[in-house]
Amino acid sequence: MSLDLRGDLVRLFRDIVDIESVSGHEGPLADAVEAALAPLSHLAVVRDGDTVIARTGLGRDQRVVIAGHLDTVPVAGNLPSRLADGLVHGRGTVDMKGGVAVALGLAAALEQPSKDITWIFYDHEEVAATDNSLTRLAASRPELLTGDFAILMEPTSARVEGGCQGTLRFTVTTRGRAAHSARAWRGHNAIHDAGEVLRRLEAYRPRTVKVDGLSYREGMNAVDIRGGIAGNVIPDSCTVTVNFRFAPDRDEADALAHCRELMDGYDLEFIDLALGARPGLDRPLARDFLAAVGGEPVAKFGWTDVARFSALGVPAVNYGPGDPLLAHADDEACPVTDLYACRDALARWLG
Repeated sequence: MSLDLRGDLVRLFRDIVDIESVSGHEGPLADAVEAALAPLSHLAVVRDGDTVIARTGLGRDQRVVIAGHLDTVPVAGNLPSRLADGLVHGRGTVDMKGGVAVALGLAAALEQPSKDITWIFYDHEEVAATDNSLTRLAASRPELLTGDFAILMEPTSARVEGGCQGTLRFTVTTRGRAAHSARAWRGHNAIHDAGEVLRRLEAYRPRTVKVDGLSYREGMNAVDIRGGIAGNVIPDSCTVTVNFRFAPDRDEADALAHCRELMDGYDLEFIDLALGARPGLDRPLARDFLAAVGGEPVAKFGWTDVARFSALGVPAVNYGPGDPLLAHADDEACPVTDLYACRDALARWLG
């Protein structure tokens, strides 16, 4: 399927949605994006795997990076797309092909933008961070990600969400002694011992902290528990997995220390960790962007790739069409009005 970047925005959006691109199978959509961008003489187009980068080279004083991922979570009987009551329904309409459609349309329309722009359409966002193509680019071609400000076209209901939370997971394992459940006194039940871990989590009171004027609420929650081997055996081990979502004022050492303090007396195994990103809304370019977009910015709850840009010294925000609460839902749907709101605001700012 070919993509008409200068035609009707809703038609472009639906065409993008209808090219299935579950993580690991972004090739056909990346091919279509590359084919649509390649003829545009004002852009230099680079293909890296299933990531397509298009850049202006006008010698402007500032460069803005605008990025959106091409992949979606698995389809659940929600393709092809359909338009009803001002909503485009279908897999990826919220997360985040609406943002991709807006970016592609603007990439074609803005031949002489006021700032140089790097447009990035990338693969493998919905899977492990090690597979995310931005991880590869940051290591192998960081110059393609550099800029003075970055916008991730993540769904935000067309309002600015600054920065993002950090996230980590750890496990707590309690140890017991196996025995036949008919002679339970001969063993020691590790699942029962996990009750203290759960009580600490239940009693935990997350903090809300302001970072650069935005309020981030933290959270510490059990997300998995495993123990026992059979219905007639006293379990000799039980493992609780905990997810900590933390404000971007914490660094790695602070986040780890906070978890260890809460679980004092237990040995913790940390599984993964991704730092958050400060909003960076105090930068002049960010203030100009907020003035063009309008509305009051809010904190981003969750982790997004703005953190990757923040780690490279590029302040970044989330801004795109679609309600983030519908991301990955089988009934995800994006309002057409969000598409136009994001397109028009970005065109005002970049034009």
